[in-house]
Amino acid sequence: MNLPGVLRGALAALLLTGTVAHAAEVEQREILQVSPLAGFQHYAGAALFPLMNVGERLTLRREPDNPYDPKAVRVEWYGTQIGYAPRADNVDLARLMDRGTPVEARILHLQKARDPWKRVLIEIYLAPTP
Repeated sequence: MNLPGVLRGALAALLLTGTVAHAAEVEQREILQVSPLAGFQHYAGAALFPLMNVGERLTLRREPDNPYDPKAVRVEWYGTQIGYAPRADNVDLARLMDRGTPVEARILHLQKARDPWKRVLIEIYLAPTP
């Protein structure tokens, strides 16, 4: 495409601005933890695995009455439980959630593996402020 210099510069500036804005939006996420999904093999994970995609949002729910772990944080994919944030990593996350701090999660990596701890890697971050 043969554009005059002024239009070429304006187009480049527009593209750069869009790229910078997107990069700033991504960088605004304050990542709290990256963890394997615990308990994946005990829930609907095996059946749902082929339907899951990297980047999809996950829902986190506190389970303070969980008989095995009072700091339990349940992980759901489209309303279906697929596991938990690992017990070794959930103390600070539970504390933040109990204080009402909005947190979000997404699928960071999917891998077909025999070891259920290697199948789904999740990223948990502070919800961006509007």
